[in-house]
Amino acid sequence: MPLVAHNRLPAFERLRQEGIRVLPADFALQQDIRELHIGLLNMMPDAALAATERQFFRLVGESNPIAQFYVHPFTLPELPRGPDAQAYIDAYYEPFEKVKQEGLDALIVTGANVVGPDLDSQRFWEPLKGVIDWALQNVTSILCSCLATHAVLQFRYEKKRIPQPHKIWGVFPHRVVDKRHPLVNDVNTRFDVPHSRWNAVTRQQFEEAGLRVLVEVEGDGVHLATSADGLRVVFFQGHPEYDTISLLKEYKREVSLYASGERKDYPPFPVDYFGIQERALLNEHRLRVDAARVRGDKIPAFPEQLVVQRLDNTWHDTAEAVVGNWMGLIYQVTHNDRRIPFMEGVNPEDPLGLYGG
Repeated sequence: MPLVAHNRLPAFERLRQEGIRVLPADFALQQDIRELHIGLLNMMPDAALAATERQFFRLVGESNPIAQFYVHPFTLPELPRGPDAQAYIDAYYEPFEKVKQEGLDALIVTGANVVGPDLDSQRFWEPLKGVIDWALQNVTSILCSCLATHAVLQFRYEKKRIPQPHKIWGVFPHRVVDKRHPLVNDVNTRFDVPHSRWNAVTRQQFEEAGLRVLVEVEGDGVHLATSADGLRVVFFQGHPEYDTISLLKEYKREVSLYASGERKDYPPFPVDYFGIQERALLNEHRLRVDAARVRGDKIPAFPEQLVVQRLDNTWHDTAEAVVGNWMGLIYQVTHNDRRIPFMEGVNPEDPLGLYGG
């Protein structure tokens, strides 16, 4: 499923340099392959905006080659942006009105920066509800990532996320609990997923909402679930899209906050992410940071390059497989004309024929 560089978005060139197959728009038009148009509602803060694009584009672009992918990034104007990020959005993103007019086959919704404990007080709350309400009527499937999952669970299913005593942060083992579903077809029954969140929606809450849990965190928790029909909404509570260095960047940011006095305690290591040697290097850095703070000296540089060389990625192949399965399902039940009502001719209660429909 090659991506199509249908605009000047810099992510296309970055992905091409990584070896991802990206077709020029004029070449794509000459191929007799059906298009799939995927929306990416990117609500991430400025510093993570472009990286989040690439992470999701990469997962989509590495799917099986049965279609051409046109990915349409857009955001919510209500989200505060700095001048550089706003200029980037103005240059490369599409207005939601244009997305609605032209239609989508599928929609990916990212997380967002939250200030305070209540989701319904965030600036994105009402606009996000509007996008989701439109997509439920006009888009074959919606994939929600982490905070987007928590938001949809609250305003569509009245299940509020639960604050956790400690941050769920690191790389955690998972297991498939519904092997019948084609989203997890040919996926390892046990695999890793990164998480980075202070809140959780429990398995009990998912089940009380009538949702179908496909993958759980070993011990307790849910990573992957779907709406009752098995396809209309797909929920990720983890971050399978993360790059190998994503958690390192988060840890580095937290160390910087501690060094500047904006964080009181030194951040713990993300669970099962750093190896023994890397933890030793980072513990040594902590001693140097503390000594510099006591003396009032300049904070030493974070040893990123020494750590990054030995980081392992134990989740990307599975994430690619799940998203590839999602793309394949959408391809099966959509039409060439995205303005045709949702999956015409398919049982909306059970479009995949999984549950006796």
